[in-house]
Parts: sequence; structure tokens; C-alpha cells
Amino acid sequence: MGDPRGAGAESGLARKSDPGAPAPGPASLKGEREEPNQGSVLFLGGNEVKSSAVVKYSSAPPQAAFARLQEKTDLKLPPANWLRESAKLGPAGATILGNSKKGKPFSSFGMAYDFIDSIGNDVDVVSDSENIKKLLKIPYSKSHVSMAVHRIGRTLLLDDLDIQELFMRSSQTGDWTWLKEFYQRLIDQKWQRKKKSKEHCINGDGAAQPVPPEEQHQEETTEDQTAEAGRVSWPAPFEMPSSLSEDASASNQGLKNDFVRNILWTFEDIHMLVGSNMPIFGGGRYPAVSLRLRDNNKPINVLTGIDYWLDNLICNVPELVMCFHVNGIVQKYEMIKTEDIPNLENSNFSTKVIKDIAQNILSFLKANCTKEGHTYWLFKASGSDIVKLYDLTTLCEETEDKYQNPFTMPVAILLYKVACNMMLKKNQNRKHYGTIRTLLLNCVKLLDKGRHPQIIASANYMLSELFQLDEPKKEESGEFPLNGNSDESYSEEEEEMPDSDENGSYSTSSDPPDDNKAVAVIKSVGELSVPEKYKSTHQIRPSCAFPVCHDTEERCRLVLNYVLEGLKSVDSSIKKESDLPAADPSTPIPLKYEDESTSVGPECLEKQMALFLDKMGSFREVKHSSQSGMIPGSWQYKMKLQLILKSSKAYYVLSDAAVSLQKYGRALRYIKLALQCHDTYCCLCTNMLSEVLLFLCQSLTLCGDIQLMLAQNANNRAAYLEEYNYQTKEDQEILHSLHRESSCQVFSWATDLSTDLECQLSISCKCYEAANEILLFSNLKGQNPEQYTQVLKRMGNIRNEIGVFYMNQAAALQSERGENKTVSAAEQQLWKKSFSCFEKGIQNFESIDDATNAALLLCNMGRLMRICAHAHCAAAVDFKREFSHEEALYYNKAVDYYLKALRSLGEREVHPAVWDSVNWELSTTYFTMATLLQDYAPLSRKAQEQIEKEVSESMMKSLKYCDVDTVSARQPLCQYRAATVHHRLASMYHSCLRNQVGDEHQRKQHRVLVDLHYSKAVKFFHLLKDVPCELLRVQLERVAFAEFQMASQNSSAGKLKTLSGALDIMIKTQSVFQLIRKELVAEFEQRLEDNKSNVESVPAEDSSTSLNKEEIVKLLGIFESRLSFLLLQSIKLLTSTKRKVGGNSEEEEILKTNKNVYSLLLRSAANKNLTLLERTEVVLNLLEKLTQDNEGNILGIQ
Repeated sequence: MGDPRGAGAESGLARKSDPGAPAPGPASLKGEREEPNQGSVLFLGGNEVKSSAVVKYSSAPPQAAFARLQEKTDLKLPPANWLRESAKLGPAGATILGNSKKGKPFSSFGMAYDFIDSIGNDVDVVSDSENIKKLLKIPYSKSHVSMAVHRIGRTLLLDDLDIQELFMRSSQTGDWTWLKEFYQRLIDQKWQRKKKSKEHCINGDGAAQPVPPEEQHQEETTEDQTAEAGRVSWPAPFEMPSSLSEDASASNQGLKNDFVRNILWTFEDIHMLVGSNMPIFGGGRYPAVSLRLRDNNKPINVLTGIDYWLDNLICNVPELVMCFHVNGIVQKYEMIKTEDIPNLENSNFSTKVIKDIAQNILSFLKANCTKEGHTYWLFKASGSDIVKLYDLTTLCEETEDKYQNPFTMPVAILLYKVACNMMLKKNQNRKHYGTIRTLLLNCVKLLDKGRHPQIIASANYMLSELFQLDEPKKEESGEFPLNGNSDESYSEEEEEMPDSDENGSYSTSSDPPDDNKAVAVIKSVGELSVPEKYKSTHQIRPSCAFPVCHDTEERCRLVLNYVLEGLKSVDSSIKKESDLPAADPSTPIPLKYEDESTSVGPECLEKQMALFLDKMGSFREVKHSSQSGMIPGSWQYKMKLQLILKSSKAYYVLSDAAVSLQKYGRALRYIKLALQCHDTYCCLCTNMLSEVLLFLCQSLTLCGDIQLMLAQNANNRAAYLEEYNYQTKEDQEILHSLHRESSCQVFSWATDLSTDLECQLSISCKCYEAANEILLFSNLKGQNPEQYTQVLKRMGNIRNEIGVFYMNQAAALQSERGENKTVSAAEQQLWKKSFSCFEKGIQNFESIDDATNAALLLCNMGRLMRICAHAHCAAAVDFKREFSHEEALYYNKAVDYYLKALRSLGEREVHPAVWDSVNWELSTTYFTMATLLQDYAPLSRKAQEQIEKEVSESMMKSLKYCDVDTVSARQPLCQYRAATVHHRLASMYHSCLRNQVGDEHQRKQHRVLVDLHYSKAVKFFHLLKDVPCELLRVQLERVAFAEFQMASQNSSAGKLKTLSGALDIMIKTQSVFQLIRKELVAEFEQRLEDNKSNVESVPAEDSSTSLNKEEIVKLLGIFESRLSFLLLQSIKLLTSTKRKVGGNSEEEEILKTNKNVYSLLLRSAANKNLTLLERTEVVLNLLEKLTQDNEGNILGIQ
């Protein structure tokens, strides 16, 4: 580019400025970021070429104005301020003129660190402008090309790879010998013996002639200094940055962004982040120009023209000023517009061809540099037309030490930084998860675990963070594509592809045998000028797809795998000789198993809970320490805390999933591991966050759920025990890492698998109580009302379960002791425990306004009171037993609790099922009280009238709460209850009439009530249609009541009327006998069918029929006798009436029918061999005759 020494600097100083920008104030030496200024779009040489440039960063000092030197000025004489320094301008000759054109091996990484947002996504290429120019001049130049290529996402990083410098270092350190041998086989031996010349130095101007001797001496000195600097800039293998801080300037030497200007250059459709040190001058009518020094005797050639043109495009400089000299004496200046450079004499080139070259080279590199983290070597020998691409990482892995590649650390750190940057935006860019995962996996793959534990641990933690443990449903909802199959998840140009595309341009089939290790080859540089010669296939690389986890366990296992790798890295970095004895990962850690041991009894649980809550309440005051010697605040300490918390969450999700699958043993094992992780976290952390405490509360709540499920599924205890004791190697290794810091026993009381039902229920309750205490003392109750409500609801539920458990135990004791024994102390103790649990549960539900569950617990308290009442039955012989005062007391308490339950609900609409259930229980309680009062009347304490009144009131209240109208599964029961109540009331009033109770007014009322209740009882029994015995009994009692009334009547007419009514009742039992006959016929046919198929006949009592044959035989006998009696009395009365008065035709007909039926009935009764079915048939025939006669009489009367 010629000598840049003060060829026109005002005040003797050449000062740079950025084009189109206002004159800034004094620039700091650290540089400043500038507001993006969109560059112009240029149309050059008749060929449309689009180019724009945005200055992303500039450390340039205030703009230096352009000024012409006088003719005949001797450039060989130094100016007055030569080699002086300025505080504004920095070291002399550095900031003004730019650093040496000698490329640095890691220059692209320095830029990438500074502009991490652009890497992997927006930018195609990051490189020094000299490297870009050298690539675009490949078809025009015979110079050698040697560049390192790295891929990060869709971005390619290009760096100068000075092979000679590398081998000079190799001779001193012994590194890279494998590459040296490979290179010697590849390249002409004579080339290596040549001394380095300007052609071999990457100066971007292969056609420039030697400068005058003074300049040449100075340039060689600069080159020597640069070479020395280059040697220093190559980091030794395994060297890593001292810090991974956000500030890229903290990186070690060689990785700094030393460019004066970083420019986002868009050339056609290619986006490049370019570093440039080109001096820019301006001022007056020259707002921005570049300045070049040329020998007047030598014309500009094509390579120089391309060089100048590209520099101006990249920096968005509109004009070029040429200072021509002869032997150092200034001759003239010439101003050339940038768009005119391609048309200069002797330097004519096509901008369209340059565009094609750029697109072809980019496509070639993107199609073949496919593996992230790999170092590719783009090489063209001097004078050769063949360009070859090698994968140095693959070649390096074939050697003994695969970490010899000096690019390994910079690449790994860049992968890590890009992934970190994308992780910060992960909530907005979940579609990038596949890319982030690929970046991190490649980063880990590049690093040696023993030497870079911090990066590896952090990368594994970030990998675990990619999996959404707290959103297991999102994966199925399709809210975002986790599989990464979109162009955002990876660049469309990236793919794993063979060494040739569709036109075979990359084929290596014609290459020499010793060159078979090249990834791809451009056979002739001339191909690069052919438009679209090289194309990308626009496929997404499959390895970048985010793994689709088909179930929760698979996702959590991936997370735990990454967590384990992270823990191993942390633990390996703090190993000391004085450490605890190394645990053997292959030796399982025994899971404590209790077999009905007293150590897990309720009393022991109380003590353990007290200790736990005491620890949880005082963790802020106690300074915990690590057993492994980790220093609080160190990276190991911080990272291990995060990894432990992540593993705890993963185990929690696994446990929750196991509960859904009803694998409760597995669920308890996972929640045990989750709580062990949390225990270790508590031991290390001195100030727990509210989110962590909330998670602990959720874990204890889930543990309580699991213990409750284990208690309710005791039949599968053996299977659960097997699940609980199983351990994977991964879980064992994580536990070993935890045991380096803690004993992990704080929560053992909550996670042991007991075989005792009471103990399991107690543990469950203690878990919920602990969760509740955490919410209260950590002030999380107000921040998380939903969690607080859930915990209280579970506490109420478990206390209900324990209350029911004690209540059932008391009922079992009651059934075991004989009726002649009094209530035992054990029973009373169980009542008290049950009552206490129900009472606390009700308080829990009432505190969260859960009226429905409070009503259910009140209902259970009512049931407990009924059990207590039943236990107080007098221990006397049945005929002496009376309904005791204690029984009445407990039944009334039960009634009170049921009424409270109804008041808690308020109305049926709140919860119809619970409302109906409480009503039914209340009706049952009243009915039981009334029945016991009626059957075991306490006549020693109360008068008969008082007892009858109480029975009547209780029965009517039972009817009040018995809903016979609402259609439900319980409706038949309600109808049966109502029929039974009416039957019992009718029987009671019937009995009162027989026993001559009360005065005439009362007796009249009783008659009305008897008739009313019998009628209602018949109506309800008719509705049921499957209770023939009960209906028949009621009808017979009605007949008996008619007989009782007839006995007190004196007139024949009255008696005849009553008899007629009684016979009508008999006739109405026809439907009952039809139902009985149907059941008997079905049973008979079934027996015949069984006999035909030679199957043993099923006994009658075991058959499908629900008939009680003994009861039917008994009732049938009574029915026949009462029918016989009524017919006989009817015949007598009708005969006597006929004699006295003279009968009419209807009465004679009735008398004739009655005589006929009576005769048939007597014959049937005389035949003792008739079966039940035959007797039923006879009764039906007789009733049919009476029915026909009755209907005929009615028709006659009409």
C-alpha cells in the first residue's frame, strides 16, 4: 500500500477519522463504540455491485485534515515530530498509522469477543481486512495463501496462519511436529528453504516493487519486530484466559481486538465483520479520503487496484488520493473516485467478477467447514492454481496429544461466550436451543477436563438449563419447536455433506495420493470467477437439532447427566491429599429402610421435625462450611450450588412423574434424592433465596403426597420396596458428590419407607406441617397464596385420613369385644385421637374457606359420634335392654355435626353430591335414634307417650332430610327409607290403638295417622317394585287394622263395609304375587337349564333371585289364613242379611263368588304337597276371580 509516512498531514501529523462523522472530541485510548452509520450503495464499472459499511467501533483519534505537501518535498527526510508521542494519539506510529500489516493469528477472535451478539447468527465472516483482500485476489495472484478457518454457527472466522512462524516455534517447543511432517510431504522442498520475502509476508500487494533502501530497511525492521510479536502472540497449548469476565479486553495476549476500526461490511448478500487499520484523512472539500504513495515510474497493476478499491469499500471512503514520487521526491497528487478505480489504466478489473469470487469462496468454505470447534486450514502454495482445505483438528487427533492445536482454547472460549450470550436471551429465543446445545457440546469436546474444569462445569450447567423441567407440558403444546428444525435454529447454509456437490467441484479423485487428507479442493482458481460455481445446498445440519424428549424421565435423565459431569469437574478441581477418602462410585450407598421400627414412630418424628425446623429457622445466623474444603465465594462453590439445585429440581420432576404413573416406591426414591440435594444445598448456602425455600416447601409437599399414596396402596408394598431400593450408577455418583459436603440425613425422617400404616400417615402429616412452617417463618405465605392454600388443603386431608384410620381402628376394637363388655380405655383413646385430627382438619379447611371439605370432615365427626353411641349399648340381655342416655347424647352430637356441615355448605348448589350425602347421613341418624327408641324404649326413664312423641319427631325429621324426589343413585334408598319410616309410624299408631292409649280424640287421630302412613308406605314400596315381602307385610298389617276396626263395630252394614275394604286390600296384592311368581319361574327355568347342561344346581339362597323364600312362605301362610277369615266373615254377613231383608242380585253374586273362592282356598290349604310356585299360582287365580267379581259389581252399580 506504499509508505504512509505523513504524505500530506496537516501540522506534520497524519490523523485518522471516520467518514461522514462529525468531528468528535478527544478519543480515549480504549476506543469508543459509534452509532451505526449506514454506508452508501455503489454502482461501479457498469456492473451493479452493492456495498454498504457501518462502523461498529472506532478507536481513531480526532480527524486529521488532509493537506498536500509541496512538490519536490523529500520524503526520505523525517518530519519534525517523528517518533514523538501524544497523550491523545497514543504511542507514536501505532494509533495513527495503524499496526503492522502483518496479520495476527487470533485477530478474528478479538473482534468476535467484542461483538458476541453478531456471532453465529447475523454475520457470515469475521476477519482482518487484509485476509478478505487476499482471498478475493486469489484468481489474480500467484502468492501463497495460508489461513485458519473456524465455524461458529453460520459465522466463519478467518485468521492468518503463518506456517513458517509456526514451525519456528515448533523447533523450540517440539509442538506441531506432526503438521510439519505433513506439510513437508505436501509442499515443494525448495520453497521451504527460501527466506521469507514480501511475497511470503501477508502484505496484500504481491505486485509492489521494492521501496528505496531506507524504506526497505525500516520495513524489514518492522517485519522482524512483528515476527517477534507474532511469536509472543501464539499461546502455548493448554493456556487459558485468566478470566472469563464479560470484558473481552481481559483476555490474554493475542486475543485482543487491536484494530483501529471494526466495520460491519455488507458486500452484495455477504455480511462481514471486518477489522481495518487504514488511515483516513479529511477536511474541507475532502470529507474522507485514503492516501497512497506510488512510484511515478511504475504503473498501478490489477492487484494494487483491487487492494485500493476494497480498502475504500470496506471503510466507505468515497475517494482515493495518490501521491506520486520519484526516488522519494514528491511529484504530484491525483484524486480518484472509488467507483473509478476498477477502470484505471493497467488496473482494469470487473467488480462483478470480484463479487462472484466472494460468493464462491464463501459458499466453498461454508459447504466444507461444517464442524464447529474444528480448525480448518485453507492453503494455496505459491505459484499454484490449486486451493486445498484441510481439517487440522482431525489430523491433530491422530497424534498422541490432541490438544496441541493452539486454536483450541480461543475457539472453545468463543463457543462458550456465544452460547452464554444466547442463553441470556433464551426465554425469547427457545427456537435457538438446538444451536446453543451444539455450541456447548462442541466447547466441552474441545477442552481437557483436567485443565479447564470451570468452563466444562459451567457449560454442563448451561446444557442442563436448556431443558425446561418446570414446564413439562410445553413440549407437547407445540408452542415452540424444540427439535430445532427451522432456519433460525441453524444457518441454512450449514450441513454435513460429502466432499463433492452436485457438479463435482470439490472432488478430490484426481488429487495426488499424498493429498488424500484434504477435506475439499478447488482444482483451479479460475473456477472462482465463474458465477455461482459453488453453491450451498441450504440444508440444516442434523446434529444441531435439539433432542426431542418423548417423556419426562428422559428429559430429566439428560439434565442429571449434564449435572453429574459438572459436579465431577467441580470436585476434581478441589481435590487435595487431605480430602476425605475417595468414595468408590461403583459401591451403592445403602438407602435406609425401616421395618416397623420404633425409630420412625410418631414420638420420634416429633423430635426430628423439631430439629429440622430449628435448623431451618436458624440457617441465616449459622455460617455453614463445606466438608470438602470449598471456599465460599469461589467459582467451585457457586457452581456446585447451582448444579445441586438443578439436580434437586430434576429429581423432584422425576418423582412427580412417577406419582402420575402410580410408581410410588420410585417416586419416594426420587424425592429422597431431591431432598438430599437440598440438604447439601442448605449446608453450603449461608443465605437461601425465597425461591429455594419455596421449592423446599413443594418438595416436602410432594413427599407427603407420596407417603399418603403408599399408605393407601399397602397391597403393593413389596413392589414399592423393590422400586425404592433400586439405584442407577448416575444417582450413586451424584450422591457421592453430595456426601463430600454433607451427611444428607436432615430429611431422612420424611423419606424412609415404613411398613407401618400409622407411621406412613404420620410422616405424610409431618411433611405437610413442615412445608407449612417454612411458608410461615419465611414470610412466603403472602407471596405464594396458592402454595399456602395447597399445603393447608393437604394438611386438612391427611388429618381426615388419620382421623378415619383411628375411627376405623376403634370400630374394629368395638366389634372384637363382646356386647357384654364395657368400653375399653384403648377405644376411648382412639376416639380422642380421631376427634383431635378431625378438629384440626376442619380448622385447616375453614382457614382457607373450603366449605365443602370442612363439611365432609364434620360429616366424619358425626360418624365418629355414632360409633361412640353404638359402643355405649347397654350390656344387658336384649329383652331387658333400653336406649341409654349416653347413646342419646352421642346421637344428638352427631346430629349437631351434620347440621353444622349443612350450614357450612349453605345451599345444595355449592356441592350437590356432598349436600345429598350429609342429608342422607342426617336422615340415617334420626332414623336410627327413632328405631332404637321404638325397639328399646327407655320405659324406666320416660313415659310411653313421651317416647312415642320422640319417636314420631325423629321419624319425621328423618323424612325431612330424606330426598325422595331428586333422581340420583341414592333415590331408591331414600324411597325405601321413606316407606320404612311410614311403615314404622303406622305400626306404632296401630299398636297405640290396640293398647287403648289416650282418649277418644287421640284414638281418632291415631286412626287417621295409621291409615295415612300405611297408604304412604304402600305408595313408596310400589315405586321400588323389587321389595315384594315388605309390600305384602304392609298390606297384611292394613288388613289386620281393618279386622281390628271391624271388631269394634256393631252394625252389619258397617262390618260389611269394613270387610269389603279389607278384601280390596287383599285384591291389590295381586301385583306382589305376580312379581313373586316371576322370580320363582325364572329360578325354576334356570334350574332346568342347569340340569340340561349337567351343571350342579345352584342352591336357592345363592341364586340370582333376591327373594327370601322363608319370609314368603310365612307371609303366604298369613295371607291365606286372613283371606280365608275375611271370605268366611263376608259369607256369614251376606247370608244373614239375605235372610233378614232379602238380598239383591249384586249381593247374591258376591256371595256366590265368595263361596266359590273360599271353597277353592280350603281345598288348596288342604293339599300339603303344593310347591311355593303352585301355591302362588292358586292365590293369583283366586285374586283374579275376586277382581272380576269386584269389577262386575262396580259396573252393575254404574
